[in-house]
Amino acid sequence: MKRYIYNIVTGLLFSIHINAQVGIKTASPNATLDVNGATTLRKELRVGGTSTQVGNPGLNGQVLVSQGEGLPPVWKSLNVPLVEAGQYKLTNSYLFSDQVGITTFPNDGNVIYKNNVGDDINNTSTGLWMKIGAFSNTIEIKNGNNRIAYQFQTGVEMRSPTPTTSENVTFACGIFRNGKLVAVRADKVASTNYEAKNGLQDYIFTLNYTEKNVSTGTHQIDVACRKIVSSNPGVTFSIGRNLANQLSDPYISNPFILESEFKMDIIEFITY
Repeated sequence: MKRYIYNIVTGLLFSIHINAQVGIKTASPNATLDVNGATTLRKELRVGGTSTQVGNPGLNGQVLVSQGEGLPPVWKSLNVPLVEAGQYKLTNSYLFSDQVGITTFPNDGNVIYKNNVGDDINNTSTGLWMKIGAFSNTIEIKNGNNRIAYQFQTGVEMRSPTPTTSENVTFACGIFRNGKLVAVRADKVASTNYEAKNGLQDYIFTLNYTEKNVSTGTHQIDVACRKIVSSNPGVTFSIGRNLANQLSDPYISNPFILESEFKMDIIEFITY
């Protein structure tokens, strides 16, 4: 009996060596090891080994990734968040930068201090809005249960016509969707230490807002600013860059320092 078992084992090993393929529950294996059924692995799975060295078992949390036909798989660390139905997910993110800004305004401000959600960007009775062209873009909303997070930041620069006199400018910046105002913030910049700075003042303006449940479809997004009023018609003022008509002044910043940044995050409800 022992000799019979030995002969069977010897024959199997010889068969494996000759055919270089082993089939489990299949008479026609089409790979080195072809398993037709469930597989239970009781210990680690090692890949990339040789006849003299054991393979790599990977690290905790890694997954085995195929490299394509003819190449061995490799262990990879993947940062893939688990998102299930009934959760919100970031589906799109937009980031824009601009150094052109706004250096001229239609007038010294039309002294309109108030705005309301839904104001039309072209309605001059609600303000003379000037777009920052690089931020005009379109977005697509696929699920009506959503959030759009807007983040806008820019540098502001003003200068008093007389270096020894403090002046100020009141202004506003807003975000428009399909030409209608959805978010706005008014602010004021005033020259301080005006004599030491030759009448110049820099300032940082920030607008953050989250809009909820925007209708599905394509939407046009614009960022625009307007000058409300200044304490002196001779005040020079710019948004998103340095004062273009006084570039040689050593007190004035450069476009990089005062550039505008605009970011949009679209977060939608997952229903699959």
